[in-house]
Amino acid sequence: MATDYYAVLGVRRDASQDEIKKAFRRLARELHPDVNPDPKTQERFKEINAAYEVLSDPNKRQVYDLGGDPLSATGAGGAGGFGQGAGFGFSDIMDAFFGAAGGQRGPRSRTRRGQDAMIRIDIDLEEAAFGTTKDIQVDTAVRCNTCNGEGAAPGTSAQTCDMCRGRGEISQVTRSFLGQVMTSRPCPQCQGFGTVVPTPCPECAGDGRVRARRTLTVKIPAGVDTGTRIQLAGEGEIGPGGGQAGDLYVEISENPHQIFQRRGDDLHCTVTLPMTAASLGTKVPLETLDGMAEIDIRPGTQSGQSIPLHGRGITHLRGGGRGDLIVHVEVLTPGKLDPEQEELMRRLAKLRGEERPSGQFAPGQQGLFSRLKDAFNGR
Repeated sequence: MATDYYAVLGVRRDASQDEIKKAFRRLARELHPDVNPDPKTQERFKEINAAYEVLSDPNKRQVYDLGGDPLSATGAGGAGGFGQGAGFGFSDIMDAFFGAAGGQRGPRSRTRRGQDAMIRIDIDLEEAAFGTTKDIQVDTAVRCNTCNGEGAAPGTSAQTCDMCRGRGEISQVTRSFLGQVMTSRPCPQCQGFGTVVPTPCPECAGDGRVRARRTLTVKIPAGVDTGTRIQLAGEGEIGPGGGQAGDLYVEISENPHQIFQRRGDDLHCTVTLPMTAASLGTKVPLETLDGMAEIDIRPGTQSGQSIPLHGRGITHLRGGGRGDLIVHVEVLTPGKLDPEQEELMRRLAKLRGEERPSGQFAPGQQGLFSRLKDAFNGR
């Protein structure tokens, strides 16, 4: 035996295919002519390729282990004949420099997961507060019942591609300064699937799925808000070839309310009262989400004051309890007075000693940037 291929790659005689490939990649990185153009190194590079060609092929390795020379049939004469006829895979050289691409070689599967879908629904404030159920119409791809997702017409089936013989790719051998280089590309006849469908299903045109409208019942939990998304697993698009369905996302859009404004889980509203009612106090009825309630306006209530109704807001989405309902009071000053009313107001002002009030002054309301500046300066 002229050349010890195991010694050339630096592996044991019982080395596994994985160990042989790793040894070849390591040496190829060091000895490739593009990296090291020294003539002696080029000869060494030819030797490791010849060794890898023999040891990476189980049949050639068996002939070699029995004392034969598997390269002699090509006229290569062992390692020295690399330039004449030694062949190796181009992907092995690329893997040696850049690592394995991680893609699975071979035919592609016709069955793939479907895409996710999203639908937006409108709900009222009461429904967001306490939860509800909604029936929605969904227009998505579903499995074709005619071919059961296989894509072939009834009574027929997919056939092995006669161009690539089911491999999904075709190989081409070309000669280069490295010798024979083999490249692979997806089969143009089957597009890499390894099979062809001679008679596509007339219903789905071979896709394995069709568009259909269906009705789903969605349970909307209490506490949702605009932008909340509810995931319905497996209710999205069916994949090509009848593959696994994607997910359906239901996005919530909350309609504006006539009275209440939502801020988080709290509700806010404003009640406008005449000056006399705010001064003397009163009770104001208010229709809340839980029914009718009375707002107790205490005597002397000022414009801008807030009256909280605890636990009358939105249910917390995560965790128990509810937010608050906050009523903001706005006191309305009468603009036009008749002579009698004006006389009464003057008498009231005189009784209260407010005929010529001096007023109470305070700094004007700051703008946003002024408040931010004061916050950074620690004021």
